[in-house]
Amino acid sequence: MSSAVMLQLSGVTKRFGGLVAVNNVSLEVRQGEILAVIGPNGAGKSTLLNLISGLYPTDSGSMRFLEADITLLPPEQRAWRGLGRAFQIVQPFPEMTVRENLLVGGIYGKPRTSMKTAHKVVEDVLRLTGLEPKAETPAGELTLLEDKRLEMARALCTQPKLLLLDEVMAGLRPAEAMEAVELVKKVRSSGVTVLFIEHLMPVVRALAERVVVMDYGQVIAEGRYDEVAQNAKVREAYLGRSA
Repeated sequence: MSSAVMLQLSGVTKRFGGLVAVNNVSLEVRQGEILAVIGPNGAGKSTLLNLISGLYPTDSGSMRFLEADITLLPPEQRAWRGLGRAFQIVQPFPEMTVRENLLVGGIYGKPRTSMKTAHKVVEDVLRLTGLEPKAETPAGELTLLEDKRLEMARALCTQPKLLLLDEVMAGLRPAEAMEAVELVKKVRSSGVTVLFIEHLMPVVRALAERVVVMDYGQVIAEGRYDEVAQNAKVREAYLGRSA
């Protein structure tokens, strides 16, 4: 049985001068799934997430989230509706504790959030992400893996319905990446739908229930991991043309 469509992109395009970074992309994210967007460097993946989260305006096309048109909404209003975002480059407030960093997301992630509610959200997220033992540690003293957890946790404190992850496992060792995989699975089990970008194919294989492949700003394949891995266009995009 197919799940309800949570996010729908229709013909979305973004240009930077003469470069078409995202070219007429249409895709759907279904409620409760973990969807991966993969592709070579420069394929337009991060630009696509910037369009979804509202950091970039679209040049054409439309976006609907939870049945409402969000195409022209600014980033904060998308966040208030339930679109969360974690970034590849982690930039916490280093002098603030883990708890204080999370309170920023808890307070500002939804309008008119009381301090009591924000503290409750933070406690729940600390438990979910395994950061409870580090709650009073300054963010500047965390390891890379803990930094990655903090970045995801801060996004979760905005109480997202759909979480966008932009290569959050970049720089992790294989064992650490697998720890992060388990955290993403826990996040989905808590009721959050996940759309993620990733270059590490073992991570994609372990996490994604569906994969969308981009190249030169366009979607060239979509399906289960094993299906897209055997797709001739995908193999060409990653490996180049055969001699």
